Amino acid sequence: MSDARRFILSRIREATTPGREGVATARLSQHGRNLQPGCARSSGGDLIDLFTRKAEAVQASVVRVSGLEDVPSEVSRYLRGRNLPAHVAVAPHGDLETMDWTAMAITAEQRKPIDSDGCGVNRAFCAVAETGTLIMASGPDSPSTMNFLPETHIAVLKESDIVGAAEDVWDRLRASGRASAGSLPRTVNMITGVSRTGDIEQIIQTGVHGPRHLHIVLVKET
Repeated sequence: MSDARRFILSRIREATTPGREGVATARLSQHGRNLQPGCARSSGGDLIDLFTRKAEAVQASVVRVSGLEDVPSEVSRYLRGRNLPAHVAVAPHGDLETMDWTAMAITAEQRKPIDSDGCGVNRAFCAVAETGTLIMASGPDSPSTMNFLPETHIAVLKESDIVGAAEDVWDRLRASGRASAGSLPRTVNMITGVSRTGDIEQIIQTGVHGPRHLHIVLVKET
């Protein structure tokens, strides 16, 4: 082995010693917090109400259901109310795979969405009450295309997954099973309301870069 090669490899070994991982972990867990509004420090019902108000202010609709088993009936109600076909693409998430869609006469296909899908259903990783923002973490059970391809996006969110501020999202992500397994998501999408743009003559248009409709099904937990 040449001296140059030996030198390079020794430097790599020094840079990857176990002690350096502890330094990085401490830096991530002990960093200072920026100033946050008081509303972001709410909890319980106040946090849920804040998220609902903020989400509805950006043209999302929010409905609360008693449990995951009630999601198909709510999806059916929403589709009928908008005269939309009872055909949905469903993300292959564990919470969604066990749902009885046929009882609601809904054709549900567990797969990634395609261009022709009018409605997609997926599971939100968490949400930010301060801004009414959904957090979608990509993975085999949560394809990012589900957030953008269908014209109607239905997101299932557990009330316990609502956090106060954006900073809390990264704490939750690092503490999740994804992080402990060493498989952080490749993409984290932050969705605040329906897709909109004012690029064309400064007139707001919806559905240009993503869903025209966003419906959030909030699942209560007993």
